[in-house]
Amino acid sequence: MPADSGSGSRRRPSDAGFVLDTRSLGRKPGSMKTLQRSMTVPDKIGLDLIGVPAGAEVNLDLTLQSVSEGVLVTGSVTAPIAGECSRCLESFTDEIVLQVTELFAYPDSVTEQTTEEDEIYRVVDDMIDLESVVTDMVGLELPLQPLCEPDCAGLCAECGVRMAIAGSDHRHEILDPRWAGLAKFTAESPGTGGTAADLN
Repeated sequence: MPADSGSGSRRRPSDAGFVLDTRSLGRKPGSMKTLQRSMTVPDKIGLDLIGVPAGAEVNLDLTLQSVSEGVLVTGSVTAPIAGECSRCLESFTDEIVLQVTELFAYPDSVTEQTTEEDEIYRVVDDMIDLESVVTDMVGLELPLQPLCEPDCAGLCAECGVRMAIAGSDHRHEILDPRWAGLAKFTAESPGTGGTAADLN
């Protein structure tokens, strides 16, 4: 039997990335410690059209506070985002700043005992894993239809060129031969000043 098998050989998660070790904080209510950390995310976090790209550097600036029911985590998570505009389909980059306020319940607390597993985050083996918190917050913060600019004009419906490049005077002639006669009539008779004799 392998030496690392069995329930008693489970390794403690390392204090790195989104995983925070709370042992130095202790459980005395009011105890606090600050944490600043930069980390690289291995996988994309976000939605189909926009998200924190794989390999991006994420910065954590957090305060951990011991309270009677668990560890209260507050602070900010800052990360670059990359997306594709839902109107003009151009790629763009930006930055997202998430404000975190989350309680991680102790395993023997009243909060832990009276809530469902998916209703609250928990301290496990004196460790806090922020990955699910950040993933959920990014998903809620990012738009389902991202825009490169709030007033993006999108693409021309006729030729598909980006309107930001084409300009406001971008127009197309009527090419449908069924409308050619009407277009000629309009060009020859501007305004409404024609007479009955002109129409005969």
